[in-house]
Amino acid sequence: MSLSVRPQRRVLVTKINRSQSFAGVNSSADRPFRNLSPFTPTVSRKTGSRVSRMFSMSHKSPPPKVPQPNRLDEVYEALKKGLTAYLEVHQLELEKLSTQIRESKRNSRLGFLYDLDKQVKSIERFLRRLEFHASKIDELYEAYCIQRRLRDGAHNMVKAYSTGSPGSREARESLAEASKGYKEYTENMCLLENELESQLGEFHVRMKGLAGFARLCAGDQYEIFMKYGRQRWKLRGRIEVNSKQVWDSEEMVFLPLVTEFLSIKVTELKSLANHVVVGNVSCETKDLFAALPQVVAVDINDLGTLKLSLEVTWNPFDKDDQPSAASTVNKASTVNKRFSTYNQSPPDTPSLREQAFYVSVHRAGLLRRHG
Repeated sequence: MSLSVRPQRRVLVTKINRSQSFAGVNSSADRPFRNLSPFTPTVSRKTGSRVSRMFSMSHKSPPPKVPQPNRLDEVYEALKKGLTAYLEVHQLELEKLSTQIRESKRNSRLGFLYDLDKQVKSIERFLRRLEFHASKIDELYEAYCIQRRLRDGAHNMVKAYSTGSPGSREARESLAEASKGYKEYTENMCLLENELESQLGEFHVRMKGLAGFARLCAGDQYEIFMKYGRQRWKLRGRIEVNSKQVWDSEEMVFLPLVTEFLSIKVTELKSLANHVVVGNVSCETKDLFAALPQVVAVDINDLGTLKLSLEVTWNPFDKDDQPSAASTVNKASTVNKRFSTYNQSPPDTPSLREQAFYVSVHRAGLLRRHG
């Protein structure tokens, strides 16, 4: 996928080999944005993945002093699109499970039907939570738009009274009242912008590796530093034989921000006193609001010959007890595997426990009829 306004470069799919180490490219001038396109390099990780989490969260920081309404409009549209995709994915999963329940009532065990029913109820609860979350975001955005219109009106009044003759007492009082209203509406917009930012969920970023034609070979060491507002992530990696890569950190949780962009700096570690900056780029993040995990590749240098591959999963909630799309779909896939297993050898006759259950249900039905 591409998260940049600039045209996408060609994706590399060839095997990475070279004969000597890459010295890097020193670029003092940074481009404003970079392309993020699909790419999956060969990476081997250490056992025991470590997940880091930043505690300098955006909604705990003070609200901004100057609102950014145009930027908020863009983030809101991307957020609504992502929530709609989330609802569609889970609605399809719910329909699939319901179909499985209807088709498996005659040839499946009760335990399997019970698991399917639990999964259906879990997805239904998650759908209701998503709908409530979307309605809350809509209310915040509507309140923000109201305050923006009031602020624009107060700004026009201040401008009108300032250009006129300020000699009369009524004009001075009206100007002071309009200025007070403009300040109040600006503060309200900043508070609502900060509150809406706290509802953006989480970005789970997984390191996939570096890739570049004739750029990587065994022995190269790189340091990657990511900055997203006040959130930081620094990791180091080494290129091993057969183009394998080992990184000391693999995952990070970033809280989405409204006005900030993701800054990525890649440095090649040559020696203790010789570090070469390969690239320093800034990436757009509003297109990461998606229902399913995305694999993106960032052009690190100006020529696009070195790319950083990341897997980004968006969770619309920032609480650990809230299920995400990936977790729900993974649970459903587990149920699907069990369903296929049962279909391979369906029981011809029910077990003794199931027979006793059916007899008790039949007797209860007869009693209700004759009663």
